[in-house]
Amino acid sequence: MLNKESFFTKTWVVFLLAFLSCALWGSAFPCVKIGYRLFGIGGAWNDSLLYAGVRFLLAGVMIIVFCSCKQKRFVLPGRTNWKYVLVLSLFQTIGQYIFYYIGLYRTAGIKASVINSTGVFLSILTACFLFKLERFTLFKFIGCILGVFGVILVNLGGEFTFSFSFTGEGFLILSCVLSALAGNFSKLFSRYEDPVTLSGWQFLVGGIILIAVGLAGGGSLHPASPLAFVMLTYLALISAVAFSLMGILLKYNPVSRVSSYKTLTPVLGFVFSAIFLSEGSLLRVETFVALIVTSLGIFLINRYGDQQIKINKK
Repeated sequence: MLNKESFFTKTWVVFLLAFLSCALWGSAFPCVKIGYRLFGIGGAWNDSLLYAGVRFLLAGVMIIVFCSCKQKRFVLPGRTNWKYVLVLSLFQTIGQYIFYYIGLYRTAGIKASVINSTGVFLSILTACFLFKLERFTLFKFIGCILGVFGVILVNLGGEFTFSFSFTGEGFLILSCVLSALAGNFSKLFSRYEDPVTLSGWQFLVGGIILIAVGLAGGGSLHPASPLAFVMLTYLALISAVAFSLMGILLKYNPVSRVSSYKTLTPVLGFVFSAIFLSEGSLLRVETFVALIVTSLGIFLINRYGDQQIKINKK
């Protein structure tokens, strides 16, 4: 009988689940914008954090209810594992999204996409040099560069400047760093606790704190119609499914193998935004080349990522 490790390390399984996660995250790009309109959010960080808090609180409830029904008992982390929930919540939900939403409010869209794409590079660097979970190789480096280049390609034509502010671009970089650390923590903590249970409870804790921060900053939500709650539920479902799947994949696979797929997220986000919001055109050479380039980067990391290039000194 095929065990979990044998199943979740199969190439087609990693591809299918990682691609599904990235497609869900990509669909969140236009859905968040639509949700903002439906809730009367103009982009202010306090309203955005409140909205994100409600979304993640819902996502946590969804995961906990699903796991409890599946296991026919109310799922809780082990008594000594609550520290893992708190650390993940601090890095993955609270810190990452506070810096992300404040930074996004002060940064142009194309620049934000390019900065976010570097998160994959940071995930691999921290896995190799900080957490010592795997080796850093030239193929991993080339794969990351191709991923970032793909994101730049798909955003060609937008307004890009080299200006920098700590509370704008700086906060987005900090968000990427926290996200990279969270991915590595998730892999480490999955040795002691089920990754789906960890996702559920860290979302619940993080969502409550984000709501508190948003309310303390004067944030408010004004739903225009029942459709607003439908969109909010879908966004919560995206987080619940995508983060749970990525948590499972990280438990059984190298960080670089799983994180490499995240370069597809901003590219797919552009595709979904073009379809549902009419932002940009899909029928551009840049769009297709970006998909090819990011896919090539993912292939290199997954197929040759652990191989060292040997140089004949003779």
